[in-house]
Amino acid sequence: MNLILIGPPGAGKGTQAQNLVQNYSYIQISTGDLLRNEIKLNSEVGKKIINKMENGEFVDDDIVNSLILKKISNEKNKNKIVFDGYPRNISQAKKLNQIILNNNQTIGAIIYLDVSRDIIKKRILGRITCEKCNITLNEYLDVEEIQKHKCGREFLKKRKDDISVTILKRYDTFIKETNPLLKFYSDNPSFFKVDASAKIQQIKAKIEEITNV
Repeated sequence: MNLILIGPPGAGKGTQAQNLVQNYSYIQISTGDLLRNEIKLNSEVGKKIINKMENGEFVDDDIVNSLILKKISNEKNKNKIVFDGYPRNISQAKKLNQIILNNNQTIGAIIYLDVSRDIIKKRILGRITCEKCNITLNEYLDVEEIQKHKCGREFLKKRKDDISVTILKRYDTFIKETNPLLKFYSDNPSFFKVDASAKIQQIKAKIEEITNV
């Protein structure tokens, strides 16, 4: 069965999708990766995409849907896809349902990784990396781990590039654009809300319970 992971930037969709890929042979389809690939190819579509992404806006549905269709219609991917961040709105959701139906496939679970703006902000602003072992921690969320860090706290440094403004803008855009989608899915018996402010392993266990993998 195919799976859908929905959540704002920083909710951990990519991390949880990778667990399903590595341990349960799923194929991760990230719209972000598909769009970045078009940019890398420097195609006409890629040029349109980059203008949208640089402004923190969503890319036009027609472009995204056409890229998704290519992946779903590939027999190698049949009923083994975890959609990471797609669909983003009701129009995309309806189109996905149509594509899935036309290709004789199913969506087994729609999982919303729910996390507040405050937690996202803390995840961004609190991120620190060890200059010695390269581990990434968070000064707000990983207090115990920081105290016990084997390399010593003097090696834990903040990132030089400040991406907080861009990420928080994308979060606000997500909430505005995606709330109707959550209402659209809320009556679906395959829709589940997961607390994404929890630890990664706790979220992982909940998703595995839901999907029965």
